[in-house]
This record gives sequence, C-alpha cells and structure tokens, in this order.
Amino acid sequence: MSSTPEQRSQGPRVVVIGAGIVGCSLADELTARGWTDVTVLEQGPLPAPGGSTSHAPGLVFQTSPSRTLAEFARYTVEKFRSLQVDGVSCFQQVGGLELATTPERLADLYRRAGYAASWGIRGEVVNTARCKELWPLLDESVVLGGFHTPDDGLARALLAARAQMDRATARGARFLDRHTVTGIDQQDGRVTAVVTDRGVFPADHVVSAAGFWGPVIGRMAGIDVPLQPLAHQYAKTGPLPELSGATAEATRPILRFQDRDLYFREHTDRIGIGSYAHRPIPVDPFAVLAYDEARARDMEMPSSYPFTTEDWAPSWEDCRRLLPALRACEIETGFNGVFSFTPDGMPVLGEARRLRGFWLAEAVWVTHSAGVAKAVAEWMVHGRPSLDVHECDVTRFEEAQRSPAYVRERGSQQFVEVYDVLHPLQPMEQPRPLRVSPFHARQQQLGAFFLEGTGWERPHWYEANAPLVDALGELPEREAWSARYWSPVAAAEARATREKVALYDMTPLRRLEVTGPGALAFLDRMTSNNLRKKPGAVTYTLLLDETGGIRSDLTVARLAPDRFQVGANSPADLDWLLRHAPDGVQIRDITSGTCCVGVWGPLARALVQPLTGDDFSHEGFGYFRAKQTYVGHVPVTAMRLSYVGELGWELYTTADLGLRLWDTLWEAGQELGVVAAGRSAFNSLRLEKGYRAWGTDMTDEHTPFEAGLGFAVRMDKEDFVGKAALRRAQEPARRLTPLLLDDPAAVVLGKEPVYADGAPAGYVTSASYGYTLGRCVAYAWLPAGLATGTGVHIEYFGEKVAATVADEPLFDPEMTRIRR
Repeated sequence: MSSTPEQRSQGPRVVVIGAGIVGCSLADELTARGWTDVTVLEQGPLPAPGGSTSHAPGLVFQTSPSRTLAEFARYTVEKFRSLQVDGVSCFQQVGGLELATTPERLADLYRRAGYAASWGIRGEVVNTARCKELWPLLDESVVLGGFHTPDDGLARALLAARAQMDRATARGARFLDRHTVTGIDQQDGRVTAVVTDRGVFPADHVVSAAGFWGPVIGRMAGIDVPLQPLAHQYAKTGPLPELSGATAEATRPILRFQDRDLYFREHTDRIGIGSYAHRPIPVDPFAVLAYDEARARDMEMPSSYPFTTEDWAPSWEDCRRLLPALRACEIETGFNGVFSFTPDGMPVLGEARRLRGFWLAEAVWVTHSAGVAKAVAEWMVHGRPSLDVHECDVTRFEEAQRSPAYVRERGSQQFVEVYDVLHPLQPMEQPRPLRVSPFHARQQQLGAFFLEGTGWERPHWYEANAPLVDALGELPEREAWSARYWSPVAAAEARATREKVALYDMTPLRRLEVTGPGALAFLDRMTSNNLRKKPGAVTYTLLLDETGGIRSDLTVARLAPDRFQVGANSPADLDWLLRHAPDGVQIRDITSGTCCVGVWGPLARALVQPLTGDDFSHEGFGYFRAKQTYVGHVPVTAMRLSYVGELGWELYTTADLGLRLWDTLWEAGQELGVVAAGRSAFNSLRLEKGYRAWGTDMTDEHTPFEAGLGFAVRMDKEDFVGKAALRRAQEPARRLTPLLLDDPAAVVLGKEPVYADGAPAGYVTSASYGYTLGRCVAYAWLPAGLATGTGVHIEYFGEKVAATVADEPLFDPEMTRIRR
C-alpha cells in the first residue's frame, strides 16, 4: 500500500516507523498540533506488535536526577491518567515505594527526595512502619525506611497506545500494521520516502520510533543510532493466598528493592517481579526475529526471549527474603524482555543533520514515552521543544562514543547500574582511557586523579601537590558523600592559582574554526554580542534560539579578517552552526588536532613573558585579546582569557607540539612555584567569580537576562537570532542567583531543592566549596524578587542547610586581578 496522490490532510507528510507506545504517542501529539498527514508503519500486528511496549510491566517512577527525564515522566502520568479505553483507565495511580535495607541506600533515598522536591514531585522518606503499612507483605525487619511517591503508578502501555492511536486516527492519521520497512529514500540530503515490503510512502519527515530496532532503521538511512538492546528478566508468581479475593489489577504501590536490583508490582492475586541483578545480556538488533518468525519458534513475541533460570536463582532468594509470602509459592511464568540502553542511559532524540527530515525518538521507556513524544512533536512543528532536551539530543555523542564496541560496553554497564547509588561525579570505568590530551604522560607522572567526560581523561587534582595541603591550615571535615571524588589537594591547587601560577589542561574544551568571506557576517548573525571588531579581538557571546533561549555560550576570537576560532561546548554547537552556515563559510572541528594550556595566577605574566618575544604586558596584550606568537619553540595562539578570576592566558597549539609546550612552561615555572591544577580547583574558582557553565547553570529554557548574562547581548546591533524574542521579553520572574552557605563547614553538590520562607522556591545548579571565600558557593534558579541578604535553606540529604543570597561576583568584583 502506498500514499494516494490526493492531499489527505494538513501539514507536511510524516511517516512514523513503529507503533509502540512512542510512535502512538507521537502520532497523537503531532495530530493535536495540526500535522494530520501522519502515517504510522508497524511490522507486527496491531494493537500488540511485539516490541518492548507489548511486554512492558508499566512502572512509572517520576523521580530522577535528570530534570528532563522527571518532566517527561510527569507529563506521561498526567496524560495517561486522562486516557481511557472502554472505560478502563490507562494509568493506575497506586504510588511508588523505594526501599532501603542499608544505611547507604537510606541516605540515597533522602537525596532522591531532594530531587523530587527540586522538580516539583510529591514524595517523602517514610519509616519502616509506614513501609509495612503500604506493603503488608514486607518483612519489616530488613527494611530501614522508604521513599513514597503517591503520584507514581502503573501505565497500561498497550491501552495507552490504543487510546492515542484512536485519537490520532480520528484527526486523520493512519496506522498500518504488517508493513516491514526495507529502505529510506533520500535526495540532496533530505528524506523523501519510506520503502516497505508493501509499497513506498512519500514523506517530508520520517521518525524512527522503532525501539530496539532503531539501529536497523538508522542503518537504512545512513545514520548511527547509539543504542544497545539488552534482555531483562521478568517473572510472575502463582496465586498468593495473601492476595486471594483481589479484584483490582493492583492496589499497593509499585515496589523497588534497589539494594538487590529488583522491583515488584501486583497482577491481581499474583506478584510480578523484574530483575536487573543478572549479567548483562546484549541482543543484536540486526538479529532480532520478525514477528511471524518469532511465533514460528514458539516465542510469544520478538521482544520476549526465553527465561534463563540460572540468572534468576539468586534474585528469587532475595525476593523471598523481602516478601516471606513468596516462600510458599513458585514462579509461574517468566521471560527475558528486550529493551534499549544508550551509553549514558538517556533517550536519543532529534533530527539528523546529515539527512534532513529524518528524526529519532529512540531508547525511550514507557515511563517517559508521552513526554518524549510531546517534546519531539514540538520540535518538529515549532522548531524546538518547550523543555530543555540537550541531555537527549542525538548530537551529544562524540565520534569516539559511537563505535559499536563503545555503545555495547557502555550500554551494558548502564543496565548494571540502573539501581546503583551513583555519585554525580562517578565515571564509567571502561573503556578507559579513550581520549587523552598530549599532556597525559606528564599528568600521570604528577599523580593526576582522572575523571572522565565525553571520553576525555580529565585531571581533577594531582597528588604531587599533596605537600601543599599542610600550609593551608585546617580545612572543614567532609562527610562521606561529598568527600568522594574530592581531595584537600584541590584546595591547595586553588590557593596556588590565587597566589602564584598554575597550569590547567583545557584541551577537552571544544574548538571550532570558522573561515570564509562570509564568516564574520554569519557569526555576528548567529550570536548575541558584537563580533565586528578588528582581528585580535576575543568576544564572549551567546548562541540563542528564536525564542531567546541560550543554546550555548561561546568565546569567539577573530584571528584574521575571515578566520575565527570559536570556543564551544558540545557537538550540538557544531551541528547548529553547520545547519545555518551559508555557502562560502567553512566550519571545522579542530579539537582533536589541537590542545590548550590555561596559564593562570598572579605570576602568569612572569612565567610566559620570558618565553616569547611579543609584549605580554597589560598595555601590549589586553584582556580579551588574541595573538599568534611563539612560546619557546612552539607556535601558539594566545588568548588573554581567564575562567578562574586571575591574570593569565589560554595557549593553543597543535597536538603534536602539545607536550613540548607543557614542558617549556613547566620548566620555566619551577622557580615561580608553578603547579599543575585540576578540574576540582577550576570549578571552585569559576564559581567564586560567578562564571556560568552551559548545560548545568543555564540551557535553552533560560534567557540571557534571567541567567545574568545580559552583558553578552547587544540589542543595538542590526540583527541576531533571538533578538526579536528578547525585545518582547518581560521582566524576568526568576534569576540564576548566587548563594553562600552560612556554615563554613557545610557543602552541597548540585540539584538540591532551595526553600524560601519554608516553601520550595527553586533548585541548585552548580555548587563547590570556595576556598578563597571560606564558604560553599551555590548557584540556584530562584524567584527574581529575592534580595541580597535574604536567608534561604538548601535541603541536603534531608537536612536543611542555611544559606544567604549574595551579590556577584563574590570574588574580586572590581576585576583588578584579571586586568593587571
């Protein structure tokens, strides 16, 4: 069957591949926004086509460290509660209960309660007696407490899919089952049609919502889909006498026993149990059987693999320990259900730049399905989602993170860690090292403690600086959580930066080269600040979208009339610029072929000046200026920038000369007391100066004026992306606000809720101890009306920590240390 030539409905032609919960939700969201020429293709039979949706147990827990995932889940609950099929609700709001059987897990439940408060989710940590009241089958002797979320519950995924299918169909969409996609047609970099075994479907937009088949569809389109399917055990007990007479499908909260990687839900008089406790069982998406092939092999559906009893045995013992009623019954049925994981555990969403009109809505669990569909529909129809989704953007992965081996290894580890207590700084252990700067060997010699980000090994401190700690005096004691991935050496490195000079490896920061006769006009149009300056100028500026939201912050150095070096944040920045670049403008990512050393501190000039013949005085090399020069034998691009609030330069050179640059600076700096310093000190120093980190402190949900970055906006320049929206913007109702914790020994780490007058008022973005100030610094999104000196409280592991609204910058407000 193929599309008829008649115009059936309004909007562009959209073909959605996959009629699971995501595809059905997306069809509903698109048609509700007026795009009604929507065709949903499904290889299996409807309404239960055999993918992950068909076997999903339906647990919806809204609380997450990710605000984006929490919002996706919140919308999913809200929407599914409003849907019914034949009088049956698509959502049972039975609540959720996460148990703690160890002190470490109980502490983590308080942290999760903090996330819930930050994101506006109802929840509280409850005692053992309350856990027993909520789940009478529990052995309370092993339970220390729980986290109860009354608005969580069970999604009836197939019913919700059918309800949304019916609504979308009524608006003009069509759903065609038994259509196997065999190809994606394209022309001139745009998708043109979907080819199936039953015809060709012309399309202006194609959305892959194929679940664990996503990599298969992606390959047809020439697009990598970094997704690893894994099998997950789910079992159902026989009838329990304790549940005899039950008529409702479930009445008790969905239960999570995370200390043993287990979850439980009722099935009337039976208990369903899911386990992440077993070994990862990766599944090759290219080897998954078609629906009819699976049935011919006595499989219930393609996503339902045979139950591996040897993997189940240890979990069954843990189940019986927690729920003694299970000791008298046996497992009646079980299967290994396949669903999707990514290297970072987040969905994969967005349009592929290399194939315009080809969209991904992959690696999405039922928990987040409607929220994801809403975001993707907004993205397609309006050009951007109303919610920040940078954590899910398909462009977020580096090339080095897209290899099949990497995706398999990291995806499998995400399965292992689903219920683990994870520290916000905790890195994956393998595969490492993957990306290293040219200075890596020297950093190892100095005892660098490495953490990892986007594949890069990043020193957080150096054990070689441990002798400097003794000169600091007494530092506040840290409790176990905040002491993880931290060292007092960071305080010594921060002090050395403030008092002498330090070398920072800034190589992992993204660098783009923009060239061509139209480069200046293009960059000036794309960014908020004035770039029409003479060569040698460096400008801090913002990438905005059409709504005035901050897509990224950049430093743009004009090195020649038609050549710029851009300091950016993520692959998404490159993608955004490439999407908008006119003919004649070339954009190249030069990060991997270059490196950078930050030389910062009051003695930075004393270190660098003797190594170069150029004038590095304040008069000869002003702040936010750039020069191409030599440091010793090494050609460098030097930029007088400082993200730590001290005099200094960023020195860039090619990767092959990086080690020579480091050694030259290191040897010359010995008589000045130079140290190598890591990201831990860097983060402390940048927060003392109030320097924002994009993606953490602000996103495209925030305008420059809300984020305190109005100085980077030139409303008097001719035009730039987002200008019209900023002109219409009203006085901000919220602001990114600096806080100083009152207790010199107190610390917070980020994402904690902030209370004003006893009520939740916002949440912390970034936080770090300010060693110069002797207080922990936290930035938070709070109501704009909170005046300097206002007292607030930050909830940290269930404790209220006093803090005070402060003026910024907290350190060196006159900028005398940088401009000398």
